[in-house]
Amino acid sequence: MSSNKPWTVPVDEIYEELSSSPEGLSQEEAQNRLTEYGRNELEEKDRVSPLKLFLEQFTDFLIIILLIAATLSLVFGKTVDFYLIIAIVIGNGIFGFIQDWKAEQSIQALKEMASPDAVVYRGGKKKKVPLEEIVPGDLISLDQGSAIPADARLVDAQSLKVDESPLTGESEPVKKQLDPIEAESELAERSNLVFKNTSIVRGRGEAIVTSTGMETEIGKVAQQLQEVEQEKTPFQKEVNKLGKQLGSILLILSGLIIPISILLHDAKWFEAFITAVALAVAAIPEGLPAVVTLALAMGTKKMTRRNALTRRLAAVESLGSVDTICTDKTGTLTENEMTVQKMYTDTGESNFSELELSKIDGGGANGEMGLLFKTGVLCNDAQLQGDNDVIGDPTEAALLKSARKAGLDPDRLNETHERLKEIPFSSDRKMMTTVNQSRDGPVAYTKGAPSVVLAKCDSYWENGKQKPLTPEKREEFQEKVEQFAGEALRVLGFATKDLSGTGFREVDDEELEANLTFVGLQGMLDPPRQEVSEAINSCRKAGIRIVMVTGDNALTAEAIGRELGFSGEVMTGKELENLTDSELRAKIPEVNIYARVSPSHKLKILNLIKEEMGGVVAMTGDGVNDAPSLKRSDVGISMGIRGTDVAKGASDIVLLDDNFASIRDAVAEGRTIFDNIRKFVGLLLSGNLAEVLSVFIASLAGLGLPLTAPMLLWVNLLTDGLPAVALGADGKSHGVMDRSPREEGEGVINSYMVYVILGIGVSLTTLIIFSYNHFLPDQVTARTVAFTELVLIELLEIWPIRKIFGQPIERNNWLFLAIGASIVAQFLVIYSPLNTFFGLKPLGLYPWLVILVAVAIFGAFIWLYIKLGQELFNFSR
Repeated sequence: MSSNKPWTVPVDEIYEELSSSPEGLSQEEAQNRLTEYGRNELEEKDRVSPLKLFLEQFTDFLIIILLIAATLSLVFGKTVDFYLIIAIVIGNGIFGFIQDWKAEQSIQALKEMASPDAVVYRGGKKKKVPLEEIVPGDLISLDQGSAIPADARLVDAQSLKVDESPLTGESEPVKKQLDPIEAESELAERSNLVFKNTSIVRGRGEAIVTSTGMETEIGKVAQQLQEVEQEKTPFQKEVNKLGKQLGSILLILSGLIIPISILLHDAKWFEAFITAVALAVAAIPEGLPAVVTLALAMGTKKMTRRNALTRRLAAVESLGSVDTICTDKTGTLTENEMTVQKMYTDTGESNFSELELSKIDGGGANGEMGLLFKTGVLCNDAQLQGDNDVIGDPTEAALLKSARKAGLDPDRLNETHERLKEIPFSSDRKMMTTVNQSRDGPVAYTKGAPSVVLAKCDSYWENGKQKPLTPEKREEFQEKVEQFAGEALRVLGFATKDLSGTGFREVDDEELEANLTFVGLQGMLDPPRQEVSEAINSCRKAGIRIVMVTGDNALTAEAIGRELGFSGEVMTGKELENLTDSELRAKIPEVNIYARVSPSHKLKILNLIKEEMGGVVAMTGDGVNDAPSLKRSDVGISMGIRGTDVAKGASDIVLLDDNFASIRDAVAEGRTIFDNIRKFVGLLLSGNLAEVLSVFIASLAGLGLPLTAPMLLWVNLLTDGLPAVALGADGKSHGVMDRSPREEGEGVINSYMVYVILGIGVSLTTLIIFSYNHFLPDQVTARTVAFTELVLIELLEIWPIRKIFGQPIERNNWLFLAIGASIVAQFLVIYSPLNTFFGLKPLGLYPWLVILVAVAIFGAFIWLYIKLGQELFNFSR
């Protein structure tokens, strides 16, 4: 069915070559081809299998040593120790596997959610379908900013330029055309083809799909360019480094225990070896990296539920440090539901709600008001489906809706006025022109920023006639633009040009758009979102500066800004260009609204804010040319609804609802994730410190071992493991948005964290050694007391740690379940036949009294210790 060399086939033959039609495929045929050719996706060679992930849990160096120790136990007749160590190692492996598998599944879910849609023709109608469901023969619609979903042969190209650098390495965008190319041409020379995962930087077009999935050019070289990155985040790198450092220290300590136990206390070398190895493995928080990854993955899922899709895990960390957000206005701060409110032509100003529709009908499309609506319909790429559904830009949709309400039929107008040519809109040009066939010949219809359109005009329409556009008349139109803008209306200017008798196809774009005739203005309102004002205030309370950066005019931007509580100066892109860098740096702290800015201005503003103010800056963007700013910012945020695929690909976070309130929620979630990581890092490291010090100090003092290898492994699995994972599910804490942003580069372990870990670890060690020694020489009772005391105090320390690093607003049922399970498991170990395997015995009333007194002493001490630390380190929540 497919064509081997589609670039050699003329446009009028390509449909037959690919068994398709200008109306696209039917839904039934598309489904059949999907079954035949498979999904349009690139295969992932390194997809992790559950078995491989499970076996990886036992490849750690220290786990291997422990398995060797278990084997030696069996060889030397220590059967109970063998089975116990093996059981707990397998339990640890299952526990680690579950964490890693959940993290892997969460990341995979994010990949699938990040996959964009494509616009295709099915049965002659435009339809959005998942990119993976594109099939050979599909007719796809291509617009500026969209990523190309599959390899395809162009059948229509309007000023089309494509960035093919991901495939060919060509840095300059490639201009596309429709004519056949020689069969032997190189890939980069096939200018009538478009390729999967490249992107449109200018123009629009249509193409018929020739190859999908692994059969595409990019599939052949097995590249996966559109994916959620899984690089190690700074948190993960820090925790991995910390684990290695602790491992080195603990291996040295463990090594010292062997000669100390043998030489000073006549211990058997084998028992000393088993204890040293078990201590090293149990004391090192080998599950910590997995818990961090799981916490990040769980956090990103929560953020997705709040309409913020995280494409890179590292962005979650940066969110907690964001101190400046540069946000677009349209659709982010506002509703993005444009409605035409006012119109202006030479006949005067009209409110749309008061407009006499019969007056338009009577005047027909030749009257100024009718021509204004007609121009808005023909110079338009949006498409209405039913009453409210729209494919395309919201501003263009508003023009179609206003024309329809005014009595015009947009579909009928487009049928009777065939589009012959198009000069697409771009953020640099700020205007768009189409050439359409009319009864009297071709006519150019133009819309765009009023100042730009007026600059191209030398006449205007008055009572159906063209009149010279005098400076006075130009000033009159400009004053009306400013009046509309001052009323927070988004204003577009409209113009026409009669092209009959001209060879417009041979004329360049600049000449075609010269000497236009001005028709009038349409002013649209896009009101602020109801929830945005509160979200902005919340961010400001959290020490985050909000800067509006918009392409709209200064008056509109200022009107919306004042309504949302923005203060400070307003600067336009033109004013920005006229200032030197030193002058701009002086202005940066004072300007909170930038209007009429281009993408290059955005990048300059971002760089200056980072240079002058420092800190961590988040930047929103939706267009192709916003990609450099999104990449340059610390956290790039693209728009999920109106954003281009290129912008989404360059961003760290995609707002699924384009709402500023979701940025606020994402920042809060980023701070919460950081708090949770600090909680379980503090829990695990303080407990591990106590375990190591207890065993090491007791060995030096000749008191024997207060905690045996099986006990330490048990604590590592249950008492540390379950609550640590549950802490990762803690929700937002009180005041999470009432404190200043975390300093850039501040890690999980800071000076106050070290203070907390040392305080908990040393105090717990002291209590364990004291209680253990108190019951000697009855070593079984002494160990049972020390073991139980360790478990209960480690569970108790969860509360002060949560108090320090963020007490959640909502109850965390998973944490209570984990604590309950750990307590029940501990009682089972003591009061069931399992106590034989661990060398324990049931405790009477007096040992329990000693344990409870120790727990109470720890609680009182740690409360005073934390209070002192908050004063010393000026740390508070």
